[in-house]
Amino acid sequence: MIERIYLLENVDPLMFYGVNNTHLQLIKNLFPKLRIVARGNVMKVIGEEEESELFLKRIREIEKYCESYNNVTEDVIIDIVKGEPVPMEKPVDIIIYGMNGKPIMARSENQKKLVKSFDEHDLVFAVGPAGTGKTFVAIALAVRALKNRQARRLILSRPAVEAGEKLGFLPGEMKDKLDPYLQPLYDALQEMIPAAKLKEYIENSTIQIAPLAFMRGRTLNDAVIILDEAQNTTTHQIKMFLTRLGTNAKMIVTGDTTQIDLPPTSKSGLVQAMEILEHVPEIGRVKFGKKDIVRHRLVQRIVEAYEKRIEN
Repeated sequence: MIERIYLLENVDPLMFYGVNNTHLQLIKNLFPKLRIVARGNVMKVIGEEEESELFLKRIREIEKYCESYNNVTEDVIIDIVKGEPVPMEKPVDIIIYGMNGKPIMARSENQKKLVKSFDEHDLVFAVGPAGTGKTFVAIALAVRALKNRQARRLILSRPAVEAGEKLGFLPGEMKDKLDPYLQPLYDALQEMIPAAKLKEYIENSTIQIAPLAFMRGRTLNDAVIILDEAQNTTTHQIKMFLTRLGTNAKMIVTGDTTQIDLPPTSKSGLVQAMEILEHVPEIGRVKFGKKDIVRHRLVQRIVEAYEKRIEN
């Protein structure tokens, strides 16, 4: 009899073990000759060496499936333990699988262009109106790069610019004041990464979510870096951000030039950067339009109504 330890490193143990440990109980039933104990991300197995080795091999395969699809079913567990082939290839348009195995894919032509541009360029500008999914797709691409070991960390940033509200009057310490500006980034990540794993990533700085001012002086290597709401950057801020790009790194800059919250005397750094860098061939550019809006159908109507009002 030997004792072996296995660490679940890439998946949320709660998802792996199932609701009320149903998946864990199934695994125990499929390996009746072994004594299996699980606590947190640690699994301990006691039994004969050959049976224990088979158990560890199958657990690795189940974990790999979980990591790829963000979900696992009892049927899949049974097939893997029995050695039956389980499809692991993703359909072409699927970027990653989100929570509960929900496929996250490019849903419009320009979203597909953003995916292609990210694969081909180290710096991509994605500009367009609200609801086109540019930020969500950008974050999905960043999470995919992290899962595929193409990047060691994700860095997500936004300028902390008031949209009709004053930062100083918000309650709490500085982190409490800034978190509302960064919440949309947390929201997107929570749809793609299990809560326990996301918390771990944030605590060990694999994922960093910070206001734009925190980027100064850094060189960002081996990372995917996203700047959201870039229309609210100044000329100096966006230049500072773009020059943080380090080796083996990719950067996506998103924004909506119709929603600039800067003072009237300030020119948007995003608008200026796109003009200055217009003829740099190594930079990808994707321009979203109202036809790309994938939120509630009313969002497209709202955008169209405001456009007509401005034209008149």
